[in-house]
Amino acid sequence: MNVEEAIKTYRTFYCLDCGVCTGSCPVSRVHPSFSPRIIVEKALLDLGDELLKDRELWSCLTCGRCFERCPTNIDFPEFMRALREEAARRGTSPLLSHHGMLQTVMEMQTQGIRQNKTAWAREAGEIAQTGDTFFFVGCMPYFDVIFRDIGVDSLTTSRNVLKILNAAGVVPVVSDEEACCGHDMLWNGRPDTFRKLASANIELIRKSGARRVVFSCPEGYYTFKHHYPQYFGKLDFELVHFYDFLSELIADGAIKLVDGGSTFTYHDPCRLGRMAKIYDSPRRILEKVEGSRFVEMERNRENAVCCGTSGWANCSICSKQIQVERLREAKSTGASTLITACPKCQIHLNCALASMDLEIGIKDLTTFVAETMHK
Repeated sequence: MNVEEAIKTYRTFYCLDCGVCTGSCPVSRVHPSFSPRIIVEKALLDLGDELLKDRELWSCLTCGRCFERCPTNIDFPEFMRALREEAARRGTSPLLSHHGMLQTVMEMQTQGIRQNKTAWAREAGEIAQTGDTFFFVGCMPYFDVIFRDIGVDSLTTSRNVLKILNAAGVVPVVSDEEACCGHDMLWNGRPDTFRKLASANIELIRKSGARRVVFSCPEGYYTFKHHYPQYFGKLDFELVHFYDFLSELIADGAIKLVDGGSTFTYHDPCRLGRMAKIYDSPRRILEKVEGSRFVEMERNRENAVCCGTSGWANCSICSKQIQVERLREAKSTGASTLITACPKCQIHLNCALASMDLEIGIKDLTTFVAETMHK
């Protein structure tokens, strides 16, 4: 899709030049040379060549805060995604984080590399090879290896999802053949790689006989929900986010949560909140924890601030500033723990916290639930 096609597809010509997008942008607050409005203006002024070579094209977090507030409802994140595809096609690419390790893993998965992703699952609980429910693990096993040095044990989240599903009488399919959902490749301008990953996942889930797929990762859920049908048509299985499933279990009394009197706050991930519109179920879970206190940050729900990095690319000092500001906001609530609902948010915020003199814990929501479940 070239620039002109992107303008028509995402109705960018409706821009009022009001600047709400730039005023809402977390990147613009710490990096004044970045402006969503200027990117739109360059596109509308037919400055495509200049725009597609601009390194700032990759600074956007695609967090959707501008889209949420745009008076003419311009889907700026999707517009940026289209521009990035064209820029990548012309040879421009983002600065990959962590030496491009995650992107290398994703590329290898398209080559049919067999993975051992289920050994941990067999130790954690019961899994099946075929069945009604498929648990889409995502990239948690790779995150666990790469980010263990900053104290993030991503597989603990997946283990706890499995334990809770088993406790609810669900024995899900977990497969070694599962690939990355393709989210990062899609947002980094690599739709061909995305298609290969997505196609393999759809075929795998169909072969498993699953009628529903459970996700704990917001990016996996949103990508399946929004982009898979866009590229492959309507899916023939139900997509369920784990927190929607879990909140119903708690509401029905199947699970009771008890804590020792801590105060915690909650960070809305961009893909789970603004993108997938799942705001309530994580809060319903937290509000049911007996003996503790849940407090909101000033910027929450649709106004929540991104964790500062997207797609394992263009992580910079600006990202760090956004993360530091968010952590200080969490601390200002009086909370002792910041609850996250996304593995990337947990990784990025922990990375920033390691360089700060700030006493606040960061914990994944699923792990928090597993620790407070009344035995």
